[in-house]
Amino acid sequence: MRTPFLITIGFCAVFSLACSRTEPRIDYGSLELFYYPPVAGGTIPVERYSFFVLPYDDDGVENLGELYLYHDREGLSWKLEDTDWVKVEEDNKTWIGSRNISMPFNERLPRGQFRAVLVNKAGEKTEKLLAYDGPVTPHHPYPFFSFTDGKYNIDSQYPVNRFICYDSMGEVNNIVAIQNAEGTLRDIRVSNNVFSMALWAEDEERKVSAVTAAISLRD
Repeated sequence: MRTPFLITIGFCAVFSLACSRTEPRIDYGSLELFYYPPVAGGTIPVERYSFFVLPYDDDGVENLGELYLYHDREGLSWKLEDTDWVKVEEDNKTWIGSRNISMPFNERLPRGQFRAVLVNKAGEKTEKLLAYDGPVTPHHPYPFFSFTDGKYNIDSQYPVNRFICYDSMGEVNNIVAIQNAEGTLRDIRVSNNVFSMALWAEDEERKVSAVTAAISLRD
């Protein structure tokens, strides 16, 4: 919420200046499915939705308070507050959402029609219908990634493959496209600031990705 310029005026006036009474807008919404490694003792990859919207509010993204994702047919809902969601800057636009939409006990996520609801801090809301009709079962086998003696090896049937590179604090340092199934870090120009990597395999047409566990490069 923006800080008013005149802080000596009454509370009601301050509130009316800070939070416009016009509803926000969702210009675009996106749902993509990610597979993660099976939990210990399991064989089925864990599903997560990456859910993001491109919002608009007269008072800016700072005036947005809550974002919901509903699957009305199954009676399911997920709530994100402004302290929960991730902001992604792209082409001078700010997307908000989460890469961790999941079901209890890692059950399979529903497909079909969803409803995104965006609420600003004045209580005004808007909604947009989204759909995810990707495969119920994985179209490609779960990818494999290993790193031994300074060489990487991947086995992936996904059309696009990348390495997610992490620094010593576990933050993303870089994302590197992979052309060959095996090679060295020098081949893909990985910097010395990278301490671990995970394979990100993507099928953009089906809006499906698979991410492996990160492997240390320093052992």
